[in-house]
Amino acid sequence: MSPQDLADDTKRPSPEALLQKAAQETRGRLKIFLGAAPGVGKTYEMLISGHARKTDGEDVVIGIVETHGRKETEALVRGFEVIPRAQVAYKGQSLEEMDLDAVLERRPELVLVDELAHTNAPGSRHPKRYLDVLELLDRGIDVYTTMNIQHVESLNDVVAQITRIRVRETVPDSVIDRADDVEIVDITPDDLIKRLNEGKVYLPKTAKRATENYFSPGNLTALRELALRRTAQRVDEQLLHHMQAHAIEGPWAAGDRVLVCIDDDPRGPSLVRYAKRQADRLRAPWAAIYIEAPRSTNLSEKAKDTIAATLRLAEQLGGDAITLPGHYVARELLRYAGDNNYSHIVVGRSRKSRWREFIEGSVSHDLIRHSGDISVHVISGKERAAVASRGVAQARPRRFSVRPYLWSVGYVGVAFAFGTLLARTLDVRNIALAFLMAVLASAATAGLWPALFASVVAALAFNFFFLDPLYTFTIRDPESVVAFFFFLGAAIITSDLTARVHRQAEAARQRARTTEDLYKFAKKLAGASTLDDVLWASAHQMASMLKLRVVILLPEDGTVAVRAGYPPDDTLVDADIAAAHWAWEHNRPAGRGADTLPGAKRLYLPMVTGKTPVGVIGLDSDKDGPLLTPEQQRLLDALADQAAVAIERIRLVADVERAKLAAEADQLRSALLASISHDLKTPLSAILGAAGTLRDYASAVSEADRGDLLATIVDEAERLNRFIANLLDMSRIETGAMEPNASLQYLDDMVGSALRRAQKIMSRHRTVTDIPADLPMLSVDPVLFEQVLFNLFDNAAKYAPVDTTIRIRAWEDGRWVSIQILDEGPGIPPTDLERVFDSFHRVRKRDHVLAGTGLGLSICKGFIQAMGGTITAGNRTDGSGAVFTIRMPIPGDTPKLEEP
Repeated sequence: MSPQDLADDTKRPSPEALLQKAAQETRGRLKIFLGAAPGVGKTYEMLISGHARKTDGEDVVIGIVETHGRKETEALVRGFEVIPRAQVAYKGQSLEEMDLDAVLERRPELVLVDELAHTNAPGSRHPKRYLDVLELLDRGIDVYTTMNIQHVESLNDVVAQITRIRVRETVPDSVIDRADDVEIVDITPDDLIKRLNEGKVYLPKTAKRATENYFSPGNLTALRELALRRTAQRVDEQLLHHMQAHAIEGPWAAGDRVLVCIDDDPRGPSLVRYAKRQADRLRAPWAAIYIEAPRSTNLSEKAKDTIAATLRLAEQLGGDAITLPGHYVARELLRYAGDNNYSHIVVGRSRKSRWREFIEGSVSHDLIRHSGDISVHVISGKERAAVASRGVAQARPRRFSVRPYLWSVGYVGVAFAFGTLLARTLDVRNIALAFLMAVLASAATAGLWPALFASVVAALAFNFFFLDPLYTFTIRDPESVVAFFFFLGAAIITSDLTARVHRQAEAARQRARTTEDLYKFAKKLAGASTLDDVLWASAHQMASMLKLRVVILLPEDGTVAVRAGYPPDDTLVDADIAAAHWAWEHNRPAGRGADTLPGAKRLYLPMVTGKTPVGVIGLDSDKDGPLLTPEQQRLLDALADQAAVAIERIRLVADVERAKLAAEADQLRSALLASISHDLKTPLSAILGAAGTLRDYASAVSEADRGDLLATIVDEAERLNRFIANLLDMSRIETGAMEPNASLQYLDDMVGSALRRAQKIMSRHRTVTDIPADLPMLSVDPVLFEQVLFNLFDNAAKYAPVDTTIRIRAWEDGRWVSIQILDEGPGIPPTDLERVFDSFHRVRKRDHVLAGTGLGLSICKGFIQAMGGTITAGNRTDGSGAVFTIRMPIPGDTPKLEEP
């Protein structure tokens, strides 16, 4: 192979890199000031850089900057135009956020936005500040922003492991990858701790706790290393894109990358492990690559299985597995290494003899000769004892069949018939083309060896029947001798080429079918929302593609149990249970055809993600012999990997849901404790005070005062009783134990009963009822419905001013009965309309919160929904108060009240 062949004489920029560069020109530029921890000076550096741009005459404004009371930072802010912050109402408070619309309307050249990972207040356009920044960039505005390394999404688990603190606010890695510049702001741990102790980061008490926990020297050193590595990774990606966009031949020695070339040689795993060790020493990314040359179509199943197992090993060790088509291995390898800035290539030492290297060439020699600045590591490697077949026997050799050879003879016979007809009018050398067509037809339909057989038969037939002297194998004319041998050579070459193209086309079709099936399977798994859906889809797909019986087992109570199968089968004998459990514990095959417990009915293979097993697959067939060919084994690996990832995804979603429920439970517990601390203590204090007065000063208390104290005890006890009843009702709703005892009831009876219960609460208000006499009866639980009405009356009396009217009205609305409770209070603020039925949520009245648990309306909603109705909250059209509307369905064939 000449150097000209190895050189890329048509070196052009990468289309992907050019598209990325074009996209960057149409949007704003993003610069991130990245720090290892709070207090390193990110905001300070951002403001200094902003001043430098402003000094250059550019339009620079501050979108939002948090000074945290630091005098140096406040001094730098004074020279900028500051966009006023937007006020967002949340839980009765006014929160300040960056006014995105004001910034877009102002449209500066550069905007400074602090704390990229910040979570915006509910009601903002975007839930996260980084989404605001992305919108600014899309509008062509440059952005300078700050963030700490612990907020990077992919490093969240690592930071939690180091600091034992889980950071909730994170930024996707895609945002950092989109940044045009990343500047790391770094100081030593000692200097940062000194700044902390001097009160330049937090207040003294907070600083002391931070020093004892988060800001330890070990934590800060680890965080500094993470920040430096993440920045170096981003710089490396920018360098690679720059080289690809400008068609610069690599590698540039700015960073190390290791590429290992593998083939069907049994030494492949040792080469991969050497590349892994080399990459670890260099702390560099690495990949394993296989160049699929034309000879790859002639590889045996064992050789293909070796390649697949080696690539799979590379993925398990943390590298990338790459397969590329190419004619010349060395040229494609060097081209890929140069385009992707790989500085090291690992290749195995050639085992060819000298004469074979002279004829076929040597990949290692070609790499060394034309590698340029790329370091080539040629190692001997060690052979494995056998391919990692995972307990699956090799496929049986294909049986010899005489039928393709008979077809070849038939094609030659047809060519002979045409040649006989053409011999009367055409020259004998033209007849050879008919026999050549027979050879091509044999190669295209029957394969290489039948085509070669057809070449020999056609040459002999052409000689025997058409070359002088006829009907002998003797050739008289020297020109005919030359024509015969050229025909034979052309027939052999064309048969080989045609058979090779046929094999490649068949392999491409098979690969396309398999890829389509895998794509459909991946799409089906992506749409599965439950673990059972994933398991049944996986079992069905494996059984249909491999033509085997499949069961999937997952860990359960210290062992593994069948969770899905196709065809459905959950019966396992003791030998199968033992084999499945052994495969799960040891992450190796067991059962039929394997080295361990071969007496089992099925072969059990572990499903793994990386190196972590998630389950076991059991395979069974009625056929004798090996269950899978190596090709099927590779297909099973692909299916099992997708199924394992899907199972892990479902489990992660379940973990997230459990964490969410735990967080909600903590929030509910906190709200309950906060409510109990006030609403339980207040009536108890009143009861204790009144009872103590009666006990200690009974003789000195007048009869009227004694009655007032007793009334206070009764009233506060009733209030305490309502509080406890609300808690019990809420717990019934939350646990799903709400089962209404429905019966047909008249609405006005339940309203009258609720008004009598609430008589004392509503004593200082006027009540007006407007309930038609002919309303149909409702199928409700009278106790629950009366409690709903009582809670609504209590809520109206609590918020409406004294001496105002509370109106109760009802009407028939189609197949529904609507009931409204209207008051003349201040109404419900628009920001609270959607949350008024939340547990422990209480609407503020002016500058304070009224007494109560915040459970009454939540209980109303739970009771009404349990009885099949709906309840909504709103304000009266004239703005004179709140209105609560209940809609209950009318049961069929219900009587109506004839008389009021």
